[in-house]
Amino acid sequence: MTQGHPRRWWALGALAVSLLTIGLDLTVLNVAVPTLAVDLGATTTQLQWFGNAYTLALAALLLPAGLLGDRFGPKKLLLGALAVFGLASLWCAYAGSPGELIAARVALGAGAAFLIPLSLSLLNILFPPEERAKALTTWVMAMFAGIPLGPLLGGWLLDHFAWGSVFLINVPMTAVGVVAVLFLLPRTSGSRRGTIDFTGIALSAAGLVALTYGFVHAGEHGWADPVTYGLIGLGAALVAVFCWAQTRVAAPLTDLALFREPRFVWGAVLATVASFALMGLLFVLPQLFQAVQGADALQTGVRLLPLIGGMLVAAKLAERLVAALGVRGVVTGGFVLLAAGLAWGSTTSPTGGYGATVGWELVIGLGTGATLPPLMTMAMGALTEGRSGAGSALIQVLRQVGGTIGVAVLGTVLNSAYRDGVEVGGLPAPVADAVRGSASAAVAVAERLHRPELAASARAAFTGGMAATLWVCAGLGVAGALLALVFLPGRAAAGAQPRESEHDVVAI
Repeated sequence: MTQGHPRRWWALGALAVSLLTIGLDLTVLNVAVPTLAVDLGATTTQLQWFGNAYTLALAALLLPAGLLGDRFGPKKLLLGALAVFGLASLWCAYAGSPGELIAARVALGAGAAFLIPLSLSLLNILFPPEERAKALTTWVMAMFAGIPLGPLLGGWLLDHFAWGSVFLINVPMTAVGVVAVLFLLPRTSGSRRGTIDFTGIALSAAGLVALTYGFVHAGEHGWADPVTYGLIGLGAALVAVFCWAQTRVAAPLTDLALFREPRFVWGAVLATVASFALMGLLFVLPQLFQAVQGADALQTGVRLLPLIGGMLVAAKLAERLVAALGVRGVVTGGFVLLAAGLAWGSTTSPTGGYGATVGWELVIGLGTGATLPPLMTMAMGALTEGRSGAGSALIQVLRQVGGTIGVAVLGTVLNSAYRDGVEVGGLPAPVADAVRGSASAAVAVAERLHRPELAASARAAFTGGMAATLWVCAGLGVAGALLALVFLPGRAAAGAQPRESEHDVVAI
């Protein structure tokens, strides 16, 4: 058995606390949006940019973060990322204007862009091959566990403190991470070879920002908007030029040879498919709980717990099942569970209570937990330490862009079905537009106008749109199962280990 770093589990535990902030930040802002609109006087466009600024900074910096981690060693950069994330959280908490909060969110996204791939790449440095699956499961669950905690903590904090408190919760968690990195993680020398590909950084950042924003814009303004397909086309062209240029530089930003490694390719691609389906679910579930079932933000967080619980249970079982059945069997089964849970969810009635959703939410959690950790482990297993950062960043770029595309596409499916289904006859044009905008707005209008039939129509239209959305996700689950069955390695092949490290771990 290969010996890992002696303090590896303590280090991972402390890093996991810091990683919770990433998941928290994905959902906690949604809870604070109504308060921000009032206290900061933010317009609808500014409210949208509070989220978009974070997403775009993340997309722009993931690949450079991975490269710099491999070049200079991840420890110092991880310390810097945690410090930036903590300071940016303070800036967010005390921002005095919408513009200042948007700028602070850019800084927060920059910190996260380094924190995510560098913490992931450390697993190849800290842990021997036989422990990496367990370590990666912990990493994945730390990221996702923050998602339901965001509404839980955010709702409670907004009930008792000012809106800035939803960002201040990041500060002690990142402080724990700084101490852990400083005293528990080994210092790595990095490769320090070659020049930095600044052209590649510029091309990748511009391409990924344009592509990501194009899909974000599609979700807000529709696919017929010229800006939407203009941005998507520009982003795709820049990414294509970037890939072409990477084959012609001595020290490329990312190692395109990874795409010749089947374990990396199919691990990353299928993890993106699973993330796409999961993002679709996370897009519709909070709206179901709030607009249809009448839950508040805090109750919404509680109602997401079966999803996370299922993921935790399945991820733990998957560690053992992979050894017995191989990655192919476990991941195929996970995708089947995912598809079955999503199809079950499509039968949800607008008059059904929360009890009707617990079962399929749990099944989806089980399916996700059986797919994502084994796939990430397999993809990471194809990386040497010398390219762990770049490879980890590439995996996260695929998942980030895939998730953004998922929300845009699935949001279009949901909104189209909802707008076609909701009854707005007899309503003035401005009121009808508000009702068509979202089910939450329709329910609020119905309450003000004392029109229970309008609320019932909106809830029925939303669940109809949700059914269409979940069927699309279920189709992705079936496709994932078929791809896993055909392309993933069996038990013997999956056990292959990566090549020897390209750089050494140095004593602290």
